[in-house]
Amino acid sequence: MIAHLIKWSVANRFLVLLATLFTVAWGIWSVKTTPIDALPDLSDVQVIIRTAYPGGRRRRSSKTR
Repeated sequence: MIAHLIKWSVANRFLVLLATLFTVAWGIWSVKTTPIDALPDLSDVQVIIRTAYPGGRRRRSSKTR
């Protein structure tokens, strides 16, 4: 199988070169257009939970007025 692939590649050098150039151009385009976050957020996920408890003060949310 590998020997057949090598023979085909040697016989079709132009197609192999064309495919290589296309793949390199596609890779360069992908690197240039992929958005990269230079400073990723490495902090832990934080969640604020507000619950009512006996003896606790009741708060009004500004959204429920």
